[in-house]
Amino acid sequence: MSKIEINNVYKIFGNNPNSILPMVKDGATKEQVLEETGHTVGLDNVSLKIEEGETFVCMGLSGSGKSTLIRHLNRLIDPTDGEILIEGTNVMSLNTESLIDFRRHKMSMVFQRFGLFPHKTVLQNVGYGLEMQGIDENKRNSVAMDKIQAVGLNGFENQFPAQLSGGMQQRVGLARALATDTDIMLMDEAFSALDPLIRSDMQKQLLDLQAELKKTIVFITHDLDESLRLGDHIGILNAGKLVQVGTPVEIIMNPADDYVEAFVKDVNRAKVIKAKIIMIPAAQANGIDKTNLIKVNEDQFIEEFLPQVVCNNANCEVVDRQGNTKGYITNKELQKSLSKS
Repeated sequence: MSKIEINNVYKIFGNNPNSILPMVKDGATKEQVLEETGHTVGLDNVSLKIEEGETFVCMGLSGSGKSTLIRHLNRLIDPTDGEILIEGTNVMSLNTESLIDFRRHKMSMVFQRFGLFPHKTVLQNVGYGLEMQGIDENKRNSVAMDKIQAVGLNGFENQFPAQLSGGMQQRVGLARALATDTDIMLMDEAFSALDPLIRSDMQKQLLDLQAELKKTIVFITHDLDESLRLGDHIGILNAGKLVQVGTPVEIIMNPADDYVEAFVKDVNRAKVIKAKIIMIPAAQANGIDKTNLIKVNEDQFIEEFLPQVVCNNANCEVVDRQGNTKGYITNKELQKSLSKS
């Protein structure tokens, strides 16, 4: 059973969405529906599965439906038609009390504009979700301090949001989401308001935390580089339709249509492809020359070790975080993976 399952979800915004639904199901485009009825198609027959412990990135241009989709998962928005299952439970079946409990304990959310309380300290902001769960002050402060330290804000716990930079405020938002220890984290354009260098730092921090915590993360972005860096799988939306789902490498190597191809045509593959994607598993690497090896981590991107490999005309030994050999990459295979032909 998938952690999250979205089945044939439609969302139509307007005065009478149910009357417009047959028109959409019959194939009317978003533009046709808007012109003829004044209704807006937010999602058009979207189905996908998200597995436990993965980072699933939804991306697309403005108006593609990505933020609409993520808000269905915790029922900030109800679908016009279709179902959303979380661990097999249809969230549409939850009554008000069950829905509140579900939001407090099953999902946490990180917003684009931080969403911090200006009159509360960092410690109080991070512990707010625990306060809503009824956790006593000593315990929630202890948990909050642990998460503050995890995002690199130790020493700032008594500061107020206005005293922090934008990047630091977003770290508070991330720590708050981690503090409730929910299985699922929803991140809606969480880093898009940040300067490029701070954004890159936050992406790295999320990757490091995810390697340790293995949360199920649904991350919304309009930035392809960000989606390729963070996503185990990526879903690309266009005018409310889900046009392709795949791993970063699948999206780059085999775009489903012209829309996706336009997104990926200028991507630097060395920034996208990790060592573990192109390695030959150790058990199948008998014929590889192992006399001149550069050791690389399985989660490193090619750009991180390419110069060293080229300069030394070497092959690579790929290891996991514990230093165990997982496989090998030949210099020839490395060059082949970067070719766009």
